[in-house]
Amino acid sequence: MPGLAFLGLAALLGLRAGTPLCLSRQLRMQGDYVLGGLFPLGSAEDADLSSRMQPTTTVCTRFSVLGLLWALAMKMAVEEINNATALLPGVQLGYDLFDTCSEPVVAMKHSLTFVAKAGSHTITAHCDYTQHQPRVLAVVGPHSSELALVTGKFFSFFLMPQVSYGASTDRLSNRELFPSFFRTVPSDRVQAVAIVELLQALSWNWVAAVGSDDEYGRQGLSLFSSLATSRGICIAHEGLVPRLGAGSQQLGAVAGVLQQVNRSSVQVVVLFSSARAAHTLFSYSIHGRLLPKVWVASEAWLTSDLVMTLPGMSQVGSVLGFLQQGAPMPEFSSYVRTCLALAADPTFCASLDAEPPGLEEHGVGLRCPQCDHITLENVSAGLLRHQTFTAYAAVYSVAQALHNTLLCNASGCPRREPVRPWQVRAWHPASTCMWPGPPGVPRSDVGGVSGLVTALGPSHSLPQPPHQLLENMYNMSFRARGLALRFDTSGNVDMDYDLKLWVWRDLVPELRTVGTFSGRLQLWHSRMYWHTPGNKVSVGSPVHGHTAASLWPGASCGLTGGPGGHLRTWVGAHTLLSPGAPCQEPVSQCSRECEKGQVHRVKGLHSCCYDCVDCKAGSYLHSPDDLICTQCDQDQWSPDRSTRCFPRRPRFLAWGEPAMLVLLPLLGLALGLALVALGLFIQHRGSPLVQASGGLQACFGLVCLGLVCLSTVLFPGQPGPASCLAQQPLLHLPLTGCLSTLFLQAAEIFMQSELPPNWAGMLRGCLRGPRAWLAVLLAMLVEAALCAWYLVAFPPEVVIDWRALPTEALLHCRMHSWIGLGLVHAANASLAFLCFLGTFLVQSPPGHYSNAHGLTFAMLAYFITWTSFVPLFANVHVAYQPAVQMGAILLTALGILATFHLPKCYLLLWRPELNTPAFFLEGGPGNARGRGGSGGGEET
Repeated sequence: MPGLAFLGLAALLGLRAGTPLCLSRQLRMQGDYVLGGLFPLGSAEDADLSSRMQPTTTVCTRFSVLGLLWALAMKMAVEEINNATALLPGVQLGYDLFDTCSEPVVAMKHSLTFVAKAGSHTITAHCDYTQHQPRVLAVVGPHSSELALVTGKFFSFFLMPQVSYGASTDRLSNRELFPSFFRTVPSDRVQAVAIVELLQALSWNWVAAVGSDDEYGRQGLSLFSSLATSRGICIAHEGLVPRLGAGSQQLGAVAGVLQQVNRSSVQVVVLFSSARAAHTLFSYSIHGRLLPKVWVASEAWLTSDLVMTLPGMSQVGSVLGFLQQGAPMPEFSSYVRTCLALAADPTFCASLDAEPPGLEEHGVGLRCPQCDHITLENVSAGLLRHQTFTAYAAVYSVAQALHNTLLCNASGCPRREPVRPWQVRAWHPASTCMWPGPPGVPRSDVGGVSGLVTALGPSHSLPQPPHQLLENMYNMSFRARGLALRFDTSGNVDMDYDLKLWVWRDLVPELRTVGTFSGRLQLWHSRMYWHTPGNKVSVGSPVHGHTAASLWPGASCGLTGGPGGHLRTWVGAHTLLSPGAPCQEPVSQCSRECEKGQVHRVKGLHSCCYDCVDCKAGSYLHSPDDLICTQCDQDQWSPDRSTRCFPRRPRFLAWGEPAMLVLLPLLGLALGLALVALGLFIQHRGSPLVQASGGLQACFGLVCLGLVCLSTVLFPGQPGPASCLAQQPLLHLPLTGCLSTLFLQAAEIFMQSELPPNWAGMLRGCLRGPRAWLAVLLAMLVEAALCAWYLVAFPPEVVIDWRALPTEALLHCRMHSWIGLGLVHAANASLAFLCFLGTFLVQSPPGHYSNAHGLTFAMLAYFITWTSFVPLFANVHVAYQPAVQMGAILLTALGILATFHLPKCYLLLWRPELNTPAFFLEGGPGNARGRGGSGGGEET
């Protein structure tokens, strides 16, 4: 303990004094099996590689703390494996770590060193590299997708296992192009799915998408765009950020991207970019005073010191993105401090100087010159948020594969001969493609273990599988820090993500976990904090005719529920929201959400920019994603802006409707008057008044008039086939009987007044007695024939009119022909017209009752009623046509009663003294010629 304390104190004093370290000499260690490492320890951002005319050495100028931490994580993993017995007992691993400068040309130079022949720093061209033993067994790295695409093809030629701890582009999952590539990070496709689900969960469907102009950015942007479009998210603008270090043309492209983002008026920008391109974009964004946005970051720049320490970065808005969870490494910080302390210890550095230099250093020089001039303060900030587990896990994956290849167990590794990594065709008992089979046995005849035993025969034993490193890594499971990982068939691992939000405390933001993604998204809204200048609510500018509002709560939402606050789980297209008040996130939508019963009318090129159009009556919104309203079925209805249809109720002229409250009293009045008149006529059937009115014919006419009134009961109520067929016949036949009796009286009056007395006396007998009844029967037979023809030629039928009423289904009797109905009415109209002609010009003598005037007014009432009926019936709504017919029938009956029968009833009841033969029968029914009379000189 005192020695460690003294070492720490001496290292601290050395680091603060600025004494050069020997950290770069700790990046190499000998072992039984050596692993190569490619890490971005620096960058050549000031070097203009586009103008490079000679293959000279590229100088790395900028130091990367994160790259060093990745390298130290690999160093720590190797030392842990060497000091433990769980993996590779008795075997010592070595490592050889190089700086890629984040440049493909530098990474390729060190890759050539790795595949050089063991014990040499050269590589020779051969036709067959089967017996070639490279300097390293496998390679860990590089971090960048752009570099991994270059080195991946190179190492795939030698079939050397390569495990990247950060290259996430989906192209590296192609086993045909990269058969020896593995990685301890998920593919960008998983990250893109997580970002899309985040946008959906927060209802952000109007975003800008920007990527770096490299393989990582272009491929990630393409993945995100395709997924977002399929999920209904509109991308207002897509752009690429060129790499810094070029001329004014590239700088103008950066400014153009920012102008496009500003013009699109979006509030959310998805930036799928490398750290260097993100640094370039934000540098110009801060200089150009871009309005604060929500920046959804890709993992490549979310934790980059290059971006987080940029001056003015706190003014760009809110930054959040997904970061792999990994496993905790609490002792890594103390390990880094120990490495720095040892690097500042002169005794330790002197011991490293005593070791012979590696052969590769003659060609590549110092591994990391800038690593020897760092201080503890340089790495302290990076240690607070380091994400080095993936590099640590990459070492354990190779160690597990080597452990399996050497057939290691708890006691040791019995097979210690050299392992060539490219021996990939491992024998597998369930597959015949891994082993060609014995001589003379066709490959197609060998089918697994059973097929092989059959082919060889019982006397042959199965050969032992050869030991290959690369094949053992396919679909291999391994553990690192207690976390179980497994390479799938594409060389990827399945790892969960944390959703991190930048929360500014000092000059560097704190990474706050606000959600997780493990196949489904979980958000903790109470931990979210949206940043804008002044932390005030801001409203976006109008977009496509609508206002895109952006709400920025100035403090956390303060919700409760569950560990970490308000939990909302997003599963695909469904959100499960726990009870509590909702949290307001920034809103990024081209158009407001349509209300219920409204559809989107897309305008322009983006489906998220639309007008909200109401669904009219008779249609409804079936699904929120529908672009047109769905028409209701004919037996259904809907109001404006409806989301469902309702069944139509049947509608007909019901007994309780308001119109019937008027018609039923009229029916009772007309029927009652007819019955009263009939009763009086029967009671006084032998009186002169009844005899002058036709006697039994008058009673028959009153009976028919009562039947006419009763025919109106066929019109209200639910119509049926029988009622539709019976309506017109039961109306017109009694009406014909009534009018025919009136016609006989009119004919007698006409003959008495207009014909010579001898002719009148001779014809009067034809209008009385049995012959008169024959005339009535003939008229009714003619009308019956017309009704029968009408029912045969144009039969009325019950129909359901679905469109006549907005919310109901109208049941009514449909009339097929106006002409047919007119002919049925024509017979009765002819009788009425003849009655009118026979009595219109007749002059009654004074002192006698005038039947002619009563008949004239009765026929006038008939004609006025039915002449008014025709236009009214033709123009009134079909729902009210039965009521119009009822009204016309009852008014006809009341007109005849009021003008012809009721005056006689008045005389029978209140003027019985006038019921004398002299007043009624002298000279005939109308006493038209004025012969005789004892009633004085007045006329009634």
